[in-house]
This record gives sequence, structure tokens and C-alpha cells, in this order.
Amino acid sequence: MALLEINDLHVNVDGKEILKGTSLKLEIGKINTLMGPNGSGKSTLANALMGHPKYEISSGKILFNGEDITNISPDERAKKGLFLSFQYPKEIPGVTITNFLRAAIGAVKGEKVPVPEFMKMLEEKMALLKIDKKFLKRYLNEGFSGGEKKRAEILQLLMLNPKLAILDETDSGLDIDALRIVSEGVNKFMGEHKCVLIITHYKRILEYIKPDKIFIMIDGKIRLEGKGDLVDHLEEKGYGWIEKD
Repeated sequence: MALLEINDLHVNVDGKEILKGTSLKLEIGKINTLMGPNGSGKSTLANALMGHPKYEISSGKILFNGEDITNISPDERAKKGLFLSFQYPKEIPGVTITNFLRAAIGAVKGEKVPVPEFMKMLEEKMALLKIDKKFLKRYLNEGFSGGEKKRAEILQLLMLNPKLAILDETDSGLDIDALRIVSEGVNKFMGEHKCVLIITHYKRILEYIKPDKIFIMIDGKIRLEGKGDLVDHLEEKGYGWIEKD
């Protein structure tokens, strides 16, 4: 069963068409990977799926759980179970991780989580990601290293517990230890009623998170899809062997 279905999606950014008829299906209980050269439209797709106002959908549809979400707001998408881990997480001075997460969970669930329940869950997830408790008093992403920012993103994922996690180059800038910890967090999140879309340039994260399907995007379209071993062909040949329309 398809959790997310994208049909002939065309997206413009600052008047330029970036996605030129993207179509794909993501099934429940599956881990998916989206790969492609720089400028092919991968991050544009991620932002369009979350409803970023800068990314104008000129035609096509996005269906989530069979419902057309093409024109609904980002907060409504989050409430329905979509989550995006940003390639470049923003710093939010003055807002602690604790306050941010509690507010985010309350907004998505539509009700406040009791403090004892929230803190117990938060401490469990932080321990899984090996995040020091001192982080609770720090402002979100302010002064964080690249690895700390990515762990904070996965902490949000585990706390919000969405149906679909879109991870936009979560592996970029991570050392081996941080990559392993972040990957363990994603694997912990995954389940038979969940779905993950990993956007990446590199094979190394796929050694920790095994994809069921790989999609290759070139020039704003999905040009090829296949099983997890497709990444080995890319390692050997690059993207040049994949024909464009």
C-alpha cells in the first residue's frame, strides 16, 4: 500500500522549473532512498512535499494516505504525519530544545503532553542518540556542531513519531561515530506502519540503513528505480549511464 504517491509533479522556484514531472510511490513499511547529481531537484522535492511556500507547484498531485495534500499548509501536513529533517538545520536563539520539542509535539498532537511523560520520553530518546542532558538547556542548534545539529533533528523525529520521515542529506558532515548513532536512531524509528525517504549523495549511510528501494532523480524527474543493490552500480558507473528522456 502506498503511503505517499506523487503524480507528475511540476515545481517552480523563483520562476524556474526544477521538478519537471516527478512521479513516485512510497510504500508503508519500506525504507526508500532518493539519489541523484547536484541540482537534480532532490531537496526541491523534499521542500515541496512539506509545503514550503517558496516552492510553487504548477501542476501534479501529492497524495498522502490516499488524501490529496497538494495545497494544504505545512502545519497541516505535519499533523497528518509528515516530517522533514533539514539539510541545514536553522539556529533558533532563545528557544531551548526542551521548550521547542514540547511545543512541537503539542502542535502536532493538538494537546499538551504532561511534563513527567514528556521528560521520560525525551530522556529515553536522548540516551539512544547519546545526547548529553546539558543539551536540554541549550538554544536549538545555536553553537551546535554539524553532528549535534543532525542528532537534534533525529531527536525531533523520534519525539514526534510521524508516519513518513523525509531525511534530506542527514548524513552530510557526519563522522563515522555520529553517522552510526544517527542511523541507529532512524532504524529505531522505522516500523511496519512507517515509511522513510533518505535523500543522499553517498553510499555510506546505506550501509547502516538498508533501503528497500532506490530512486534516481536526474534533471527534475525520476529516471530509474530499483532495489538496494542499485547503489553499487552508481558507485561503479556514476550517473552518466542513466539515459534522460
